[in-house]
Amino acid sequence: MAITMTDAAASRVRSFLVRRGKGIGLRLGVRTSGCSGMSYVLEFVDEIQDEDQVFEEKGVKVIVDSKSMLYLVGTELDFIRKGLNEGFQFNNPNVNSECGCGESFNV
Repeated sequence: MAITMTDAAASRVRSFLVRRGKGIGLRLGVRTSGCSGMSYVLEFVDEIQDEDQVFEEKGVKVIVDSKSMLYLVGTELDFIRKGLNEGFQFNNPNVNSECGCGESFNV
């Protein structure tokens, strides 16, 4: 199952890449962190590694390393605006619980 993006997320990533002036896509990963155990990592990608899986969604490449893929299968990346706040939201069907602040999760 692939990693997907909403139109809003794809548009935001494209604009970041244009402003940055380089990059082939966005890396989505997880790391051990936070009070619930894991947190999401987003970073620009300039070079794809051998162990990476690449998904193209709405003209944007999403790159996921094989270890993170175990926790991200079926995840949808969204970009939301609520009042003065905006940011990426992860709709991950594998999540069992999240911490109160929303910064980390458990599978």
